[in-house]
Amino acid sequence: MDIRKATIEDIEVLMRLRFEYLLEDKGSLTQDEKIKIASQLEKYYNEHINQDFIAILAIIDDKVASCAFLAISERPANPSFITGKTGTLLNVFTYPDYRRMGIATKVMCKIIEEAKQMGVSIIELTATQEGKPLYEKLGFNEPESKYTPMILQLID
Repeated sequence: MDIRKATIEDIEVLMRLRFEYLLEDKGSLTQDEKIKIASQLEKYYNEHINQDFIAILAIIDDKVASCAFLAISERPANPSFITGKTGTLLNVFTYPDYRRMGIATKVMCKIIEEAKQMGVSIIELTATQEGKPLYEKLGFNEPESKYTPMILQLID
């Protein structure tokens, strides 16, 4: 098994992985959503890969078995993220044939290592029930906060 950072040459693979993750998570996408997402992804990956976006791939027999994406943001520092750099973990995905083999753990350890090297203070994520035990094992926890997460959807 080879666990490595994706490069610009992997953009088609990253796009496929993102769509497969979204289809598993959301169930389906409309043709219009697919077109809009594909257009944004290609541009995003070309502009951000290995700068403020990291993708880690686990390769077995020349096939991607698992992946994880990390989008890094910089904002004004505070005691919770002293460097000002935060990471948002996305697209942690392992194909069914490779699940429950520890591969996602290895991918996650590699992405955490990369984030530390880049000076990222914290990594945030939204866990599924299936993924929560993995994240807890790696030290992620549900922060106690006086704040309530909220979003405002601007574009459907």
